Amino acid sequence: MKILDDRLQIWLDEKADAYNQPSFISLDPISVPHQFSLLQDIEIAGFFAAIMAWGQRPTIINKSNELLRLMDGAPHQFITQHQERDRKRFFTFKHRTLQPDDIIFLSDALQRFYQKHDSLEDAFADHMTSEDKDVYNGLAGFYNIVFDHPWVMERTRKHIATPERKSACKRLNMYLRWMVRQDDKGVDFGLWKRISPSQLVIPLDLHVGNVARQLGLLDRKINDWQAAKELTDRLKEFDSTDPVKYDFALFGAGINGM
Repeated sequence: MKILDDRLQIWLDEKADAYNQPSFISLDPISVPHQFSLLQDIEIAGFFAAIMAWGQRPTIINKSNELLRLMDGAPHQFITQHQERDRKRFFTFKHRTLQPDDIIFLSDALQRFYQKHDSLEDAFADHMTSEDKDVYNGLAGFYNIVFDHPWVMERTRKHIATPERKSACKRLNMYLRWMVRQDDKGVDFGLWKRISPSQLVIPLDLHVGNVARQLGLLDRKINDWQAAKELTDRLKEFDSTDPVKYDFALFGAGINGM
């Protein structure tokens, strides 16, 4: 169903408003970081929920909460203060292809990062300037930080995407949407201020890509970084300051029908 251009903005705005509501939270992985009030707890819980965000949403939420329980319900305290022996609790944790060794590696990488930084925002924003058109450098920089490590779990690389490998970086772009977007709806957090909402890139997955193509917003046939950029640039024609708010419209329509 291709909507004519003169009606497209109205449709996008209406759909975005319909899904960008507090009622959206409980059924979405963003509900996981919404359990917390401390910045660092939110960003750590959000990070793990985001990288586990493939498959059925109820399963993603349940597995994310299971992981947080293994962190004693205090992710920042656990990440910063845990010792190597404490990582044994992860030995039985699995989510699809995410294995215990991946969680252990990422926990160690985060611990090393927080020893020098107050917020995970720095892991992305330190690699960007206000002149950057998008978050390419932030995503690539984050990937390099994670794997700048004395020991590297090579298998973990598939769980942390980078645009340098042409990935659409769906899960990390979703995470950045959660942390950066600012409005009064109460869904996204808007806690990170060093990255502009105008620099965000749409979290492009199967549902979003299919709807975007039906609407004539995306021509590229594969869901890679180039396609994510193409779609984001098209959405900027409707809102140049906050194009990723239309993720609510496209994802909602993909899950629930046009």
